[in-house]
Amino acid sequence: MTPSSALITGANKGIGLAIARQLGKNGLVVWLGCRKLALGEAAARQLQDEGIKAQAVQLDVTDPASVSSAVATLEQANGSLDILVNNAGLMYGPPPSLAEESIDEMRQMFETNVFGALRVTQAFLPLLRKSEAARIVMMSSGLSSLNDALDMRSETWGVGFAGYCASKTALNMLTVKLAKELARDGIKVNAVDPGLTSTDMTGNGAGHSPEMGARPAVALALAHAFGPTAGFYSCSAQGELVLNNW
Repeated sequence: MTPSSALITGANKGIGLAIARQLGKNGLVVWLGCRKLALGEAAARQLQDEGIKAQAVQLDVTDPASVSSAVATLEQANGSLDILVNNAGLMYGPPPSLAEESIDEMRQMFETNVFGALRVTQAFLPLLRKSEAARIVMMSSGLSSLNDALDMRSETWGVGFAGYCASKTALNMLTVKLAKELARDGIKVNAVDPGLTSTDMTGNGAGHSPEMGARPAVALALAHAFGPTAGFYSCSAQGELVLNNW
């Protein structure tokens, strides 16, 4: 079955908007889940001007009432959902050390990056189960890998951001657990590493474009029936999926 609808959280800019654009160019109706509806509507109009079927829906992943309202909106409009991309994320600036990192900031990152992603997934599962080929993609990070964090040869060896890294590692475990549980429903669940991407979250500094960062999420969202599940993937420079170390 060819998927027809997708919801991307945190989709009014950056990687989320790039994912929406690429899925839209593949013929899907894309829903841009955004905390601020006005920003989402502006992004949706931008995609509509490009010939993409796009709609905005107010969705704050940390607010259960907002998530429930978004479910009701999509259920009324679509009746089902084929693709869910949990892209919304939060990262604070680099703390001086883990010994001094703010517990409050860590808690907020976990609330968005971990509990928010699970909250949205749980809420939309009834609609995803109505699809014949549902896909769930979790936006993780190369900084989540325990193997790389312990490898002195890895480019992430000296990276701090302990709270953010820990939140993405936790998200990886939820990805595996969900993939195992939802396999009986034919729902594939994977995590992706977009690579170092120049966005507002990274201070628009070094890194590749959001369009490049969106590629692994789009590839897994559109994976065929024999595609992977319970994996952690990035994209090579040639655009091919690469299996990462958890």
